[in-house]
Amino acid sequence: MNTCAVRLKPGEDLKLSLEKFIRQHDIQAGCILTCVGSLKNASLRLANSESILSKEGPFEIVSLVGTFSLNGSHLHISLSDDKGMVIGGHLLEGNKIFTTAEVVILELNNHQFTRSFDEKTGFDELVIKSIED
Repeated sequence: MNTCAVRLKPGEDLKLSLEKFIRQHDIQAGCILTCVGSLKNASLRLANSESILSKEGPFEIVSLVGTFSLNGSHLHISLSDDKGMVIGGHLLEGNKIFTTAEVVILELNNHQFTRSFDEKTGFDELVIKSIED
C-alpha cells in the first residue's frame, strides 16, 4: 500500500481534481483516508434518488469517504454549514473549493477496481480484482 496526499486550492472542483490526481498517478484501486477543508457550494445526489441538492455555502467538509480507480469513483461527502447543520450525499461535479481541501489517499497496490452495471441495483457497482505480485 502507498499513501498519497494532495492539497486542492480555491476554485478547484473537488471531484474533478481528485479524478485528475488518480489518472496522473495511475491509481488502479484507492480510497480516501481523510479529507478536511471547505467548499463554496454543494452539489450532491441524495440517497436513493435522482434528485440533486445544490446549495450555496460556504461549507466545512466534515467527511469524505469512498473508493476510486481509473474506471470510476464512488464518493460520499458530509458538509456542515455556519449553523452546524449537516448535509450529505454522493459527491458530484461542481463542488468548488472555498479555502482548501487537504486529502490523503490510500493506494491498494494488490487490487484493481473497476465498475460494472449491476441489474439488481441499477448502478455501476464495484468489481474487485486481486493482483498477485
